[in-house]
Amino acid sequence: MPMKSVAVFCAASENIAPGYFEAAAEVGAMLGRIGAALVYGGARFGLMEATAKAAKLAGATVVGVVPMILEERDRVSSLIDEKINCRNLSERKDIMLERSDILVALPGGIGTLDEIFHVLAAATIGYHTKRVVLYNVNGFWNPLLATIDEMSQAGFVRGEFGKYLFVANNIGELEKMILEA
Repeated sequence: MPMKSVAVFCAASENIAPGYFEAAAEVGAMLGRIGAALVYGGARFGLMEATAKAAKLAGATVVGVVPMILEERDRVSSLIDEKINCRNLSERKDIMLERSDILVALPGGIGTLDEIFHVLAAATIGYHTKRVVLYNVNGFWNPLLATIDEMSQAGFVRGEFGKYLFVANNIGELEKMILEA
């Protein structure tokens, strides 16, 4: 079986609760344990760095998709095995989608929401059929899921969201989804 490539979207912020860092490290360690490659945004801060560090320590290949602005501001992680340079955040999302078998969103902020909706919108119109998984640490994604459900019930969401949007509530569920991708 070929190695899975897992795109991980998550926060670059350092100012978040320790439990989220622990969950990110657990994801990184799981990726290494199952022999998957991490494809992520390449920043050396926040949940991005926590995921990459644990993945690297567990033997995973770490692929960083790095926008020029991170390079210019010296914010690129030193943990990257393969660095893919790109012009901006839009290009980064497209490359991460292209280079992955499955896309996983850990808790994050505006950038993570942008990444989630970019890949979901692409799925709704048929650009890809990859799973998009919200890793629902401590119910973090519940408000977003409720909003999406309301949008769907009101007829604003086309297609069957259940074909590409999945929710993992624990590391075991997430691992199973990755292995099935």
